[in-house]
Amino acid sequence: MNTPTWDDTLINKYNVSGPRYTSYPTALSLQSGSQQSDLLTAIERSSSHSLSLYIHIPFCHQLCYYCGCNKIVTRHQSKADVYLDHLEKEIQSQAPLFKAYKIEQLHLGGGTPTFLTATQMTRLISILEQHFYFQDDAQRGIEIDPRSLEQNMLKTLHRLKFNRVSFGIQDFNDEVQAAVNRPQHVDDVIALVRQARELGFASINTDMIYGLPHQTPESFADSIKQLIALSPDRVSVFNYAHLPERFAAQRKLKESDMPTPQQKLDIFKNTLLQMNEAGYQFIGMDHFAKKKDELAIAQNTGKLHRNFQGYTTHGECDLLGLGVSSISQIGNAILQNHKALKSYYQAVSETGCALSKGMILNADDVLRADIIKQLICHFSLRIADIEHTHSIHFFEYFKRELKSLQPLVDDGLVMLSESHITITRKGNLFIRIICMCFDVYLQNQLQNTRFSRVI
Repeated sequence: MNTPTWDDTLINKYNVSGPRYTSYPTALSLQSGSQQSDLLTAIERSSSHSLSLYIHIPFCHQLCYYCGCNKIVTRHQSKADVYLDHLEKEIQSQAPLFKAYKIEQLHLGGGTPTFLTATQMTRLISILEQHFYFQDDAQRGIEIDPRSLEQNMLKTLHRLKFNRVSFGIQDFNDEVQAAVNRPQHVDDVIALVRQARELGFASINTDMIYGLPHQTPESFADSIKQLIALSPDRVSVFNYAHLPERFAAQRKLKESDMPTPQQKLDIFKNTLLQMNEAGYQFIGMDHFAKKKDELAIAQNTGKLHRNFQGYTTHGECDLLGLGVSSISQIGNAILQNHKALKSYYQAVSETGCALSKGMILNADDVLRADIIKQLICHFSLRIADIEHTHSIHFFEYFKRELKSLQPLVDDGLVMLSESHITITRKGNLFIRIICMCFDVYLQNQLQNTRFSRVI
C-alpha cells in the first residue's frame, strides 16, 4: 500500500518547490518554432495506433481568483461558436493524419468545458465523431463547474456517450467560496453528483484545493467529510500555488487570510488520514482513488501511466491536444498549440495547424522520462528493466544523479539496492523531489520559474 508515513522533521526539511512531471521534459523545456512537419514526423516514428484526445475549452462565465489555467472570462456565449468554428478547421486538418488510430480516450478540459450549451456540445462531439474513429468502449471524460451547468446538461453528456465526469468543488465552506469568487450551494453539488450516479456515469471524480483564504485545518476537514459522504470514485486535493506575479487575478486574494505553512501541512495531513480511513488508495501527490477504481488497479498491477492529463490508465496511447494552448505527445515529440486565442485563430485560419512550441525527445530524455514515470506512478523501479530497455549500465550512467539521491536514501525516503529503487512510505509524499534528481533541465528552470510546493 502507498499510504504515506508522516514525519514532521522530514516534511520541514524537504517541503520545497518543484515540477509536477505530467511530462518529462516538462512543458517549460519546449522551444518555439514547431510546425506541421514536426507532427508528421512524430506520427511516422510513433509505434502506437491508439489515441487519447484532449480538447481545451478556454471559456468561463466567472473568474475564480485562484485560477492559473489558460482561460477567457466572458458572458458572451457566441464566442464559443467562433471557437468551435476554428476548432472544426483544426480537426479537419489534423484528423486525416490519424486515420490509422483508434480513439480510446476523450477528455474535455478548460477553462470550463460546460461553458458550452447543449447545442454547442452536441456540435463538438458530432465534429469529433465525424473525423475520428472512436472505439465503442472509449472513455469520454469532462471537467464540470457545478455552478454553471446548463439544466439537463448531464443528460446531454450521457446521451453523447460521456462516461466520466469530474466536478470542480474546491471547498464547501461559504466564507472560502466568497473569498475566491466561487460561491456555490452544497445542496446543488450533492444533487448533481446523485444525478450523475443515477444516469450511470462510470466514474465520478472531484477536485478540491487547499491553501485558499479562510481555510483552517478544521474547516477543510469538514469539507473533506462532506466530500467523502458523496463517495466519489476519485479525488484530487491540490495544493494552491499563490503566484500573483504570474496570475493577475490572484492579486485579489489576501495572503494574510491564507492558512500558514504549518496550517497547510496540517490540512493535508488530516486529508490523508480522512481519505485513508474512508478506504481510498493514495495514488500519488494529491490523488486518491477507491481501491476498486481502475486507477488504483492499474497502479497495483504496474500499468499506471502519467501524461498531461495527469494519472491515466492508457499508457500506450499517443496524446493529441486540440484547441488553444493544448499539448500533444506523439511518440517522442511534445508539441503545443499557440497559447493566445488570437494567435490560435490566425494560425488555424491560415494553415489549419496551430502548433507553436515543442521538442523532440532524444535518447537521454526518453530514458529519464521512463524512470520518472515509473517512480511517480509506482514508487518503485526495477533497474534491470531500465538497463535492458535503454542499453545502459544504470550505476555508471547515473553516477551524478545517485549522488544527489543519497541524502534522500540516508533520510529513509528511498531504498537503493543493486536491483531496485524503492520509495518508502516516508518518501512517497516527496516523489516530486526524488524525480528531480533525474531531471537535467531543472537547474535552469529553477532560476526562471516558481513551482508549487510539493506538499
